Amino acid sequence: MDRTARPAEGVAVIAARLADVRGLALATAAVLTVAALFRPTAERTQPRYDATVVVDVTMSMTVRDMQFGGRPATRLDAAKRRLVDFIGRLGCGSRVGLAIFSERKPFLLFEPVETCANFPALEGAVQGLEWRMAWEGDSHIAAGLFRSVELAEALGTNLVFVSDGHEAPPLRPDIPLRFDGEAGRVRGLILGVGGLSPSPIPKYDDRGREIGFLSADDVPHDNRLGLPPTDSSLREGYDARNAPFGGNAAVGQEHLSALKEGHLTELAAMTGLAYGRLDETDVMAAFASAARAEVAARPVDLRPGCALGAFAALLLIHLIVPLAARLRARATPTRRTLP
Repeated sequence: MDRTARPAEGVAVIAARLADVRGLALATAAVLTVAALFRPTAERTQPRYDATVVVDVTMSMTVRDMQFGGRPATRLDAAKRRLVDFIGRLGCGSRVGLAIFSERKPFLLFEPVETCANFPALEGAVQGLEWRMAWEGDSHIAAGLFRSVELAEALGTNLVFVSDGHEAPPLRPDIPLRFDGEAGRVRGLILGVGGLSPSPIPKYDDRGREIGFLSADDVPHDNRLGLPPTDSSLREGYDARNAPFGGNAAVGQEHLSALKEGHLTELAAMTGLAYGRLDETDVMAAFASAARAEVAARPVDLRPGCALGAFAALLLIHLIVPLAARLRARATPTRRTLP
């Protein structure tokens, strides 16, 4: 009796099964390759956001009280890095426009464009923002935010307003802020950037070279725009014609800057926007919970999936099946024929 008959039959069965697997895998690879040539697509619904991003580029945004990669960073640099990440996470079909803020109004650099098709240009535009783009030294944050809301409404988008909230000159305590728009009509997010402790503001010469820090004599410490307050006549040096605000200059800490979080949260409540601190907020999540979204269906290219499936089938044919056959052959014991 030949005792190798059963093992031989087992090997033949295994070989036949492996041949079947090879044939099926080859057919699968062929079908997927042909399918990819017809550019197959499928529709997927997802939220789509339109946003106008307004970035404060005034002098206080050059304060180095932020951290990035374990190194000190300016407020503006930290904001730019987070904004690039935010734009990349918005998803295809969303649109983003970019504006800068200085003095009391935003300046629109470009209207909203689709994020995926234009991401390199969007990233380059955000990374190119710098303080030299500011056209005035003043920084009227409240006025700039209110006009940014008007801009976003005119463009039909949500708003992302990035600032440290440092008003320069400071607001007058005798004149309350007033927002003339409808709170909540424009949805979006105010991002506060900066440390909570006052830090010196860098000083630059007329060629843009840093030459130290602003001193108390370099900035105004009170606001003398508009009519003088009712108690101005009681101030030292008052003269109705020549010194209606008093004769002595105010002394304060306006040459130092910190994140004015209370001011920004007050502005957020007035306008109906959400508020988040840049270094403690998931910007995309905060924006998504506050912004107005549209549910849109967009085509999804299935060619990468077809190519991956065909590659897996070929890998099965040329690597996995031969390897399995060798392992089974080694596991089958060799038996001698008895006389």
